[in-house]
Amino acid sequence: MLKSTIFREYDIRGIADDDLLSPGIQLLGQAVGTYIQRRYGRKVNAGRDVRLSGERLRDAFVAGLVASGCEVTDVGRVPTPLLYFSVGHTGAHGGVMITGSHNPAEYNGFKILAGDGTIYGAEIQELRRMLEAGDLATGEGSVRSYDVETPYVDAVASQFTDLPRRVKVVFDAGNGAAGPVMHRILERLNVDRLNVDATELFFEMDGHFPNHHPDPTVEENLDQLKRKVIETGSELGIAFDGDSDRIGAVDERGKVVWGDYLLLIYAREILQRKPGSTFIGEVKCSQVMYDELRRLGANAIMYKTGHSLIKAKMKQEHAELAGEMSGHMFFKDRYYGFDDALYAACRLLEIVSRSGQPLSAQTDGLSVMVNTPEIRVDTPDEVKFAVVEQVAEHFRRTRQIVDVDGARVLFPHGWGLVRASNTQPVLVMRFEASTPELLSQYRQEVEAVVEEAKHAVAAG
Repeated sequence: MLKSTIFREYDIRGIADDDLLSPGIQLLGQAVGTYIQRRYGRKVNAGRDVRLSGERLRDAFVAGLVASGCEVTDVGRVPTPLLYFSVGHTGAHGGVMITGSHNPAEYNGFKILAGDGTIYGAEIQELRRMLEAGDLATGEGSVRSYDVETPYVDAVASQFTDLPRRVKVVFDAGNGAAGPVMHRILERLNVDRLNVDATELFFEMDGHFPNHHPDPTVEENLDQLKRKVIETGSELGIAFDGDSDRIGAVDERGKVVWGDYLLLIYAREILQRKPGSTFIGEVKCSQVMYDELRRLGANAIMYKTGHSLIKAKMKQEHAELAGEMSGHMFFKDRYYGFDDALYAACRLLEIVSRSGQPLSAQTDGLSVMVNTPEIRVDTPDEVKFAVVEQVAEHFRRTRQIVDVDGARVLFPHGWGLVRASNTQPVLVMRFEASTPELLSQYRQEVEAVVEEAKHAVAAG
């Protein structure tokens, strides 16, 4: 039987050769097939990223889907956005993406779509209960293969074939799933004339990740991209994570443009066409982003971290775009509303092309704040939420806080965040202030309260 600990908030994930053994994964596939059939129908699509364990897990999971009676369409080794796209394109009732995303190479997991949404939280725990109870449908299913790359490339590239001017760019696929598909998109963009003068780094899919780990939220993973952008005189650099649902970017000087500023760049372009639009960010995003969006007349909503939660909130608020610090970008404007770094890359190229200037021009004139990256503090799962609640209670007495996801403590010239990770036994903290001195002051104040709370919770 599979360990209960692999059933996370947003997905099912673990160390492939320890936690995801084939007999248990076949039963998981049967449970997922049962779940989708009872609610939506029998047609389920399956894809996998470049992880070395992906083929084995695909074979086991698909065998379970077939045993439950599902009609399975295998879209092969593809980026996660192509699996999402395939579900709508083929009229499937659900889908599974076998991916380790940005986790270390030995990990793998399953993102599950049912109907038109990704399941999370209580729905994932329902799958666990079905497995434990043996509540599994049986039937005679089938498997077929399908090339989703061609219709996907057609759908994406057709929006960007007439850029106003040529853009010089470096792409870093990190040996993940993005390379071959991005190469095909670039070929299409350059059919009639050279729209995109692209340098391609690490476009060969390789689950060993021999050059660097494909996680663009870790700045050292962008070092080769930065150097190549400067060496080639490019206007920007774009990186993808392992399964291509998160984008990273650097400007022509090699400076990282993080997810919250990318969201702002995209949103400003949308506001020119759709004034007053709604945009959703998460609690780790810079206050500069929220303030600038509101100054431009947008409805800017701060919400919880997590791609499944963000997608649900987008539908509720009819948002044109949502984004996270991690580089997940969800375009409803001109697109389907799911997180797609390949599409987001094309949108960024379009903005730079139209502006006539390199990427740095998109952030010129914004307030300059000093901030930390995400700070992760090991904290056991059974106490992490209680610690955050104690921190929130402390600061409610002295400061204004935003408690939509943890505690974002507002200071006169900045803020500090403490939230419990939904995927790991850690507390996540981030700080922002107008000066380095204030940043240090705010961080020390919050960290002191966190330590007090940890001791208090441990003492009972």
